Amino acid sequence: MSQWSQVQQLEIKFLEQVDQFYDDNFPMEIRHLLAQWIESQDWEAASNNEAMATILLQNLLIQVDEQLDRVSQEKNLLLIHNLKRIRKLLQGKYHGNPMHIAVIISNCLREERRILAAASMPVQGPLEKSLQNSVVSERQRNVEHKVSAIKNSAQMTDQDVKYLEDLQEEFDFRYKTMQSLEQSDKNSALIKQEMLALQAMLNTLDYKRKEVLSKIGRVIHEIDMLMSNMLTEELLDWKRRQQIACIGGPLHGGLDQLQNCFTLLAESLFQVRRQLEKLDELLTRLTYDGDPIPVQRPQLLEKVNFLLYNLFRNSFVVERQPCMPTHPQRPMVLKTLIQFTVKLRLLIKLPELNYQIRVKATIDNNRRFVLCGTHVKAMNMDESANGSLSVEFRHLQPKEMKSSAGSKGNEGPHMVTEELHSISFETQVCLYGLTINLETSSLPVVMISNVSQLPNAWASIIWYNLSTNDPQNLSFFNNPPAATLSQLLEVLSWQFSSYVGRGLNSEQLNMLAEKLMGQQVSYNDYQLSWAKFCKEHLPGKSFTFWVWLEAILDLIKKHILPLWIDGYIMGFVSKEKERILLKDKTPGTFLLRFSESNLGGITFTWVDQLENGDVTFHSVEPYNKGRLSALPFADILRDYKVIMADNVPENPLKYLYPDIPKDKAFGKHYSCQPNEVSKPSDGGGKGYVPSVFIPVSKILNDSTDPHSPSDLLPMSPSVYAVLREHLSPTVIETAVCCKLFHS
Repeated sequence: MSQWSQVQQLEIKFLEQVDQFYDDNFPMEIRHLLAQWIESQDWEAASNNEAMATILLQNLLIQVDEQLDRVSQEKNLLLIHNLKRIRKLLQGKYHGNPMHIAVIISNCLREERRILAAASMPVQGPLEKSLQNSVVSERQRNVEHKVSAIKNSAQMTDQDVKYLEDLQEEFDFRYKTMQSLEQSDKNSALIKQEMLALQAMLNTLDYKRKEVLSKIGRVIHEIDMLMSNMLTEELLDWKRRQQIACIGGPLHGGLDQLQNCFTLLAESLFQVRRQLEKLDELLTRLTYDGDPIPVQRPQLLEKVNFLLYNLFRNSFVVERQPCMPTHPQRPMVLKTLIQFTVKLRLLIKLPELNYQIRVKATIDNNRRFVLCGTHVKAMNMDESANGSLSVEFRHLQPKEMKSSAGSKGNEGPHMVTEELHSISFETQVCLYGLTINLETSSLPVVMISNVSQLPNAWASIIWYNLSTNDPQNLSFFNNPPAATLSQLLEVLSWQFSSYVGRGLNSEQLNMLAEKLMGQQVSYNDYQLSWAKFCKEHLPGKSFTFWVWLEAILDLIKKHILPLWIDGYIMGFVSKEKERILLKDKTPGTFLLRFSESNLGGITFTWVDQLENGDVTFHSVEPYNKGRLSALPFADILRDYKVIMADNVPENPLKYLYPDIPKDKAFGKHYSCQPNEVSKPSDGGGKGYVPSVFIPVSKILNDSTDPHSPSDLLPMSPSVYAVLREHLSPTVIETAVCCKLFHS
C-alpha cells in the first residue's frame, strides 16, 4: 500500500493536519495523481543536489503533462483546467530554484510519515502535544491581529500628520498676509480680528501637535509591548519547533507568518519615523512657547530607533540548519572537508534591501576549525520561491587546523562527538540613515572526521535538542542533563518515521523502554542519563543501546525498507515475548524481529509442534547486511527450506503472525516467482545455467551432537542427494546455509 493510500485512510483529525501543509507550493492534486511516482523518487537527496533537483523537476512536469493527456481524453474539463494552472505555477515558481520544490516535497512526505506514525500511537507524545498547544495557536492569531491593528493605527496617524501640515500651511499663509496688512494699518479692526483668528489657529495647531505626538507614542508603545511579549514568544516557539523538527519531529512552519509580522512592524516603525521627521520639518517652520515637538520628538525618535535595532536583530534567523547533502536526515553533523549547506533569512522583507546585505559565515572562535569555500554572499529575494529575503550557502567546508592535531578533541570518538561548535553569521544593514549590525548562529553542530563517528554524533544532536531550548550552550556535554524517557521514546519513534517511513507503536516502544531500564516499570516520569543512552554498553554486550538502534535503522533503510513500511516486521520484541505470542498459534506461524545480540541483524522465529504435542520454537541465525546484499529478505522468506534428519526439505514458514498467509504478506516483494529459472540457452553466458541462492537450514535433534563449527560447512553428499531428489539442480546450485537454534 502506498504512503498516500495509508494517509487517505486516516481519521478526520489527522487528515486535517495533512491538509495544512498542502498549498500552492505543492498542490494536493499533484500529490494524489502522482502518488506512486512521487514516493519512488529521492527528494531528500535532491534537496541538496541542484543537478538532481533539476532532473526531478523536469520529470515532474513530464508526469503532469502525461496526466493532462489522460484527462483530456476523458474530457474532464475541471481537472484539465486545474492541471494546466498547476503546471504553469510549478514551472514559473521553481524553474530558477528546483531544489526548493525538492525540499517542499521531501518535507511533505516526511510530515505524512510522522502523522501516520502518530496515528498508530495510542496517545499523542508529550513533545508533540506541547508543540500543538491551543494557547500557542491563540497567541499566533492575537499577534497577527495586533500587528494589523498597529499598521492601521500608523496609517491613520499619517492622515493626522497630513492634516497638521495642511493646517500649518494655512496658518503660515494667513500670518504672512496679516503681516503685509499690518504694515499699512496696525490698528484696523480687520487686523485685530485676524489676530484673534490666528491665535485660535495656533491653539488648534498646538492641540493637533500634542494629539499627533500622543498617537505616535501609543503606536510606539503598542509595538514595544508586542515585541517584548507575544512576538518574542512566537519567535522562540518557532526556534524550538525548528529544533524538534531537526531531530525528526513535526514539520515546523510559521516562518512566513512571522516574516509578515516582522515586515509590517518594520514598515510601521519606518512610517512613524517619517512622521517624526515631518514634525521636525514643521518645527523648523513654526515654533512657539510650550511647543511639544522639541520636547517629545527626540525621545520618541530614540525609542523608534531602539525598536528598529531590536526588530532587525531578532529578524536575522537560520532558516535551514547546517546539513551535509550526503546525509540530509542528519542535520548539524558536519564532516571535515565535506560541503554543507545552510540557509538564512531576514524576516523583514523590504525591496530596498534586495542584494544590499552581504552575509559572512564563520566558525566559532576556538581557531580549531576554519570554513573553506564561498563564505560571503548577498541576501536576495530571487532565489526563494516565496520571495523571502534570504541567502543560502551551498559550498562551505569545515577544515581542521593542523596546529590542533593531537588536541583533546582527537582523543577518541566520544570526545569528538560530544564537542559542540557553532557556525556564526554577521552582516550590516544600512537603511534610511540607520546602520545596524546583525549576528546570528546555527544550532550547535558536531564535527566528525570519519563517517564511522556519524551515529554517535547524531546521538549528541538528538540529546542536545531534546534536552534544552538554549541555542548556544556549547558546554552542554560537560554535564549533560538526564532526559525524560517518555520524551526520548517519542523522539526514537520519530527517527523511524522520518528515516525509514514508519514510526514505532506503543508495544515496540515498551520493548525499547525495557531494554533501556532493564525491567518493566512505568516510564512516564523515568529519567534516563546520557551515559546509559549512548556511552554504557548494554548488559552482556559489546555495544551501546544507541549503536544497536542505529544499526537497525541502517539495516531497514538499505535492505528491508518495503517490508518495514508495510508493517510486517514486528522488529522490537524480546525472545520471551516472542514465545508468548507464538505458543498458541498454528504450526508454521512466524514473526520477524531484530536481533538483540547482533548489530544490524534480523531473524525470524516460527512455532512447530512435536509428535507428542509439545510446542517448539525455531529461530534462524540473524541475517545481516552482508547476507541481505546477496539475497532479498522477501525471497529468503519465500524460498527458505529446512532439512530435519532425512526428511524432505520443506519451507516451515506458513503464516506471518498473527495469521496472515506468507505469500499474501510478502508476495508483492518477491523478486521472481519460485523455481522460475532460465533454460541453459537463456543464461546469457556461453550456455551456463544461472545459479540461484536458496537459504537452507538443518535442524539438529537434541539427541545429536551439540552444535559445532562443522555445522556451518557445506552439506554432506547424502543430504545434498535428498535435495537433488526434490529440487531442480538449477534451484540448488548454490545454497546459503544458516545455522538454526532449536529449543
